[in-house]
Amino acid sequence: MKYTILGHSDLTVSRICMGCMGFGDAAQGQHAWTLDEAHSRDIIRHGLEMGIHFYDTAIAYQSGTSEQYVGRALRDFARREDVVVATKFLPRTQEEIESGITGQQHIERMINKSLQNLGMDYVDLYVYHMWDWQTPLEDILDGLNRVVRSGKARYIGISNCFAWQLARANAIAEREGWAKFISVQGHYNLIFREEEREMVPFCQEEGIALTPYSALAAGRLSRKPGETSKRLKKDAYARFKYDATAHQDGIIIERVSEIAEKRGVTMTEVSLAWLLTKVTSPVVGATKYHHVDGAVKATELELTEDEIAYLEEPYVPHPLTGVMAQNRPANAKEKHVWSTGSQKI
Repeated sequence: MKYTILGHSDLTVSRICMGCMGFGDAAQGQHAWTLDEAHSRDIIRHGLEMGIHFYDTAIAYQSGTSEQYVGRALRDFARREDVVVATKFLPRTQEEIESGITGQQHIERMINKSLQNLGMDYVDLYVYHMWDWQTPLEDILDGLNRVVRSGKARYIGISNCFAWQLARANAIAEREGWAKFISVQGHYNLIFREEEREMVPFCQEEGIALTPYSALAAGRLSRKPGETSKRLKKDAYARFKYDATAHQDGIIIERVSEIAEKRGVTMTEVSLAWLLTKVTSPVVGATKYHHVDGAVKATELELTEDEIAYLEEPYVPHPLTGVMAQNRPANAKEKHVWSTGSQKI
């Protein structure tokens, strides 16, 4: 395993981040394919043995049971100071908005519940999971700054946003002397490269770490077109994100397979080796030992410039899907509530 620094921080992270969305009680969330606690612990322990010490979960994953499984496993198998733990919080609910719960109060509730789930005193990275169009951004940034000042999180990150939103948020934080986002977790892989338009160059310029999710496109980049898996059969959301572009994506996936065969490696290794040339630490989900092993081996595979160009050449623009397609106001005439006061950036 190789290691690097996460953005403008003092966090040393493994080049692979283990994504923990696949862990949690399948009866308590949106996914029917998640692992129970015993199997989740096996995967986490194997990841630690292979050198992965960066773990990403969220309060939304299986109603908090992912956080619980991850927290208990890490307490049993690692020293707290030897692992980097990230978790994420959701926007305010409509019920909270109607009852007058502020953005600051919401974030305090969320971090306290996540720490309880994890059984930890702090997280290393606290991530704003998706853009909240109904809460003043200043309230969110103030709330996150309070979390950092209290020691409940060392740093903050953001997910599922546009580059202009991240730029605006960090400009406000800098103006106010608040904690700034040091990382961004967006949808980015070999068959979905829309982040390269604005986000990737912006983060490179600003020194912000890229920790993308869906690194293997829900498994599509690890198997030949037509091959399937338990997750692909059961995960309607993953099919929704990729099925519409399956023909064009299939050309790229065939090239991944071709290079893997020539190099004597797996498709997982090729796909992640390509992504590792672009980002700090991709979030890679794992539900089997070989998922972990392939991700770790990818950190040692160096693709040639010709191989990279060959993989990239067939790509065509893709429409935004999933959470990013929903990153807009409910009413087209609405604007985001940026500030609680009269100050403008």
